[in-house]
Amino acid sequence: MEPPARVAPGTDFAFPPYFQEHHMNFQDGSLFPENQEKLVITCAPYGPEWMPADFPEDIPVTMEEQVQKAVDCYNAGATVLHLHVRELDGKGSKRLSKFNELIAGIRARVPDLIIQVGGSISFAPENDGEVAKWLSDDTRHMLAELTPTPDQVTIAINSNQMNVVEQMCDADVAGTSLAEPANYHAYREMTIPAGPQWVEEHIRRLSAKGIQTHFQLANITQLETVERMMRRNVCNVPLILTWVAIGGGFDAPNLYNLANFVRAVPDGAVLTLETSMLNVLPLNMMAIAMGLHVRCGIEDNIWQQDRKAKMGTVRQIEQLVRISREFGREVADGKEARRIYRIGEFYRNADETLARNGFAPNRKQGQRGFLQHA
Repeated sequence: MEPPARVAPGTDFAFPPYFQEHHMNFQDGSLFPENQEKLVITCAPYGPEWMPADFPEDIPVTMEEQVQKAVDCYNAGATVLHLHVRELDGKGSKRLSKFNELIAGIRARVPDLIIQVGGSISFAPENDGEVAKWLSDDTRHMLAELTPTPDQVTIAINSNQMNVVEQMCDADVAGTSLAEPANYHAYREMTIPAGPQWVEEHIRRLSAKGIQTHFQLANITQLETVERMMRRNVCNVPLILTWVAIGGGFDAPNLYNLANFVRAVPDGAVLTLETSMLNVLPLNMMAIAMGLHVRCGIEDNIWQQDRKAKMGTVRQIEQLVRISREFGREVADGKEARRIYRIGEFYRNADETLARNGFAPNRKQGQRGFLQHA
């Protein structure tokens, strides 16, 4: 099946102006807010690794509460919602019918909110002592069949360890269900199944249904895999991605890893930064200053910076809105975020994909030297 008819504007594709280097450009004035795109805030308010008792005043359980949480996050300033679903027993839902119900409820209340479904569906253990794990390949393919369709589904690239507790300290999990040895072990041993055949097929299915692939990348090697897929004409989509710096098989959130990753990202991409626990706010401040985009919410962190109290998702969003405005950088509304994220945009071939995302073109037979668009 071919992707939906909507592609990049214009019937006759033309390459963008000349460039040779394909990494993000930070020339003079790039840190001035008037030269930066408006800030897109992604929120992750459902936190499937926590149980409701860990933060009962903020973790929504009923369907009505989960819909209202999305509305509250949008009203606070978030324009992308990273979506998981809970059952009434408080555990992460693995029923796609529940995803359909939640998406429909959110669409009716906040139609401009970008709905980004977490590609794991739910990684929470089924029972105490079991390993946290992503669902089967065939089950995750069914995310392309959600009705109503979400705007995005996140995807991991290359099977990988996802030990989400590795860079956490005792204070991060104190008094929560993650401090229980069985739960801690479950999340310590979690891995991501994301082999090349499954990834290519998943992107094809999502694109055929008009759902944007959002790349959740742990390091540069995964970004290089995405680039190779684009060069082979099997990934003709915008490069909308998140650098996930959570350790445990992923990059650590330090300046050197960040600079290396940003340098590898092409200038046509849209990059969001993500990390965990008390690293979240400092990394988001870097993103705001650099003209990148941010993610917050209880899936990533439940604490204030002094750990004297917990901090819910809406308060985290409001904090980022305030900080961004103090930087002088405006926050995108829903329609602006859809334009920035290029929602609904798909490409016809590898040449168009590479050019629109800012990669150098494929080498033609007989070409020598460095390649460039002219």
